[in-house]
This record gives sequence, structure tokens and C-alpha cells, in this order.
Amino acid sequence: MLHIFVDADACPVKDEVYRVAARYGLDVTLVAASWMRTPDNSKVDLKVVGGGIDVADNWIVEHAEAGDIVITADIPLAARCLALGATVLGYAGPPLTAGNIGAALATRGLLSELRESGEMSGGPPPFAKRDRSAFLQRLDESINAIRRWRRP
Repeated sequence: MLHIFVDADACPVKDEVYRVAARYGLDVTLVAASWMRTPDNSKVDLKVVGGGIDVADNWIVEHAEAGDIVITADIPLAARCLALGATVLGYAGPPLTAGNIGAALATRGLLSELRESGEMSGGPPPFAKRDRSAFLQRLDESINAIRRWRRP
């Protein structure tokens, strides 16, 4: 059955995920370095994996499967999940796919180098209402696409 995994530390769309998952009756697992408040819902689970580099990422990769959805802004984690056959959604922008993950990894590397050299500072623009709306639409479309794919 379709399962949604959320790289939950600093995820701005958790409430949207809860709402869509409840509408479809889907299980959600949030993976985080520390405890956070979650809805009182038996279909929402929080896995606290502790701090450390890639601990949450590794947990997600060990549990996600083809046909699941992973929500993350972490491009290397997205690449690993795509290799498993999972659908990957960032918080903003188009879904990450086998066709665009290479460019996303290259852009990430370039931006990292520019920040380290002092050529660029700051982060992404603030998350806006239209970003939430676009995310909701992408999540809904992804769930329906996976359900059609899994239909006998």
C-alpha cells in the first residue's frame, strides 16, 4: 500500500501532508532528529532517529519502496529514493524524477560552491501560500498516478 515518508526536520508542508493523507486513508511516517508534535491519528507515525549526518536519510532509504512517496528538500536523499522507485516531491517546484535529478544534483553542488566562496549568500525565498497550494496539487496528482499504476 502507498505510504508517505516525510523528511520532517524543517519541513514546511507537514499539515498539508496530514490533510491529503487523511483524505486518501494513507499512512504517513515522519522521520526526524527530535520529537515533534503530530496529529492524534493512528495513521501518522513519528520516527525519532536522533541527530547525525544522514541518519534520517538512511532510515527513509531503508524503509521506502517503489510506489511510495518521499517528501524532502534533500537532493541526495531524493536521488537515493528515486533509485528505489519511489516518487519524490520537494516542497516547491516540480517533482524530482530520474529525468531531472542529475540537473538538481549539479545545481546543488554549484550553489554550495558559490556559498562557500562568498559569491552568494542567503537561502531560498520564503515559503508562500501559492507554494503550499502547488505542493498540495503535486501531492494529490502523485497519489492518483501511483494508484492508477498499481491498479490491476
